[in-house]
Amino acid sequence: MRRNILALYFIKLSKWFSLVMPIIVLFYEDHGLGLQDVFILKSAYSIAAVTLEIPSGYLADVWGRRNCLISGCLLFFFGYLCYSFTGSFGAFLIAELLLGIGQTLVNGADSALLYDTTVAARQEQLYLRYEGRITMIGNFAEAIAGILGGLLAVYSLRFPFYGQVFIASIGIPAAFVLREVNVKRKIEKPLYEIHKIIKYSLITNKKLCYNIMYSGVIGAATLTMAWFVQPVLMYLETPVSWYGIVWTILNLTVGIAALASDKIDRYLGFNRMSIVILVFITGGYVALAFNLSYAGLIILLLFYIVRGFATPILKGYINQMTFSEMRATVLSIRNFVIRLIFALVAPFIGWLNDAYSLKTALLIMALVIALPGTLFVILQIRKTDDNQTIF
Repeated sequence: MRRNILALYFIKLSKWFSLVMPIIVLFYEDHGLGLQDVFILKSAYSIAAVTLEIPSGYLADVWGRRNCLISGCLLFFFGYLCYSFTGSFGAFLIAELLLGIGQTLVNGADSALLYDTTVAARQEQLYLRYEGRITMIGNFAEAIAGILGGLLAVYSLRFPFYGQVFIASIGIPAAFVLREVNVKRKIEKPLYEIHKIIKYSLITNKKLCYNIMYSGVIGAATLTMAWFVQPVLMYLETPVSWYGIVWTILNLTVGIAALASDKIDRYLGFNRMSIVILVFITGGYVALAFNLSYAGLIILLLFYIVRGFATPILKGYINQMTFSEMRATVLSIRNFVIRLIFALVAPFIGWLNDAYSLKTALLIMALVIALPGTLFVILQIRKTDDNQTIF
């Protein structure tokens, strides 16, 4: 078990230690790309990720989580290698497609392998602790990389990409040392199998469906808030030198909160935990809308604390309700729901910000979260015995 967990730590590090994020728009501009080109590249990444999200989860279940993780880490490496030694829009497009496909191959397979590893070791109760640690590693890595990437870019905008190639390479040997836990099944009628798992997850098993949809709503809400951080800082006319510091503090907060996820969940239980997450996530948008001042940064900090423990807890609930042979596929369905909600909502919220105000956009987003979130919490509670918890 220890071998798999350590390898998954390194894979998470190779994915999240992003040196290029603070300077990637500057890198594009330096190569003659306009904002429209940037959006096309990011759309290509999203299309690749959304299109392959569920099929990649099924592939992890039948071909092997280890095989998918190896393939995903290799594609990450070649994607950043392509960025490092090219300078055209076409080459960048290929790089984004490689990164998008690599992301989908890793998503779901990592959490599924972690959960099955704890089950095989008869330490299932430790899954949430390890998932929290992996979340912490990812956010700590992102926070540190943001500062380091900016420093490297002072010398050359290429340097962060060279460094990213090295970071991505760390995940490859880590993936190769993983041990597959469950025996792989023979691939037969993949489209039928995927359809059957989707039907089971979203129609047959009502409790699992409600949890996937609720987790999707919360995941989309936290992802959207991440894109609100910079507009809030711009609204406050925050000095550019503070952007990296604020981003680092927020990501460190997520990582620290994730460490306590198992303790918080045991204390509150399933029903109360679901309600607390919804109230604080929705309330965070409302409170920030009415406190667009430096005091609002404290609200962002509290929001990110809840984000830190919510992510591993909600994944844990879904894992607990899912059979091993379809676990990666089900987790990919969750990721698909998050991406789909974000893709549908984000342009509208952005338009509200441009056409009306930041406050309006935040309040409407709170409403968008509250309505379906409340519905799925109520449905979850009705399906759960009040005298029992998931863990």
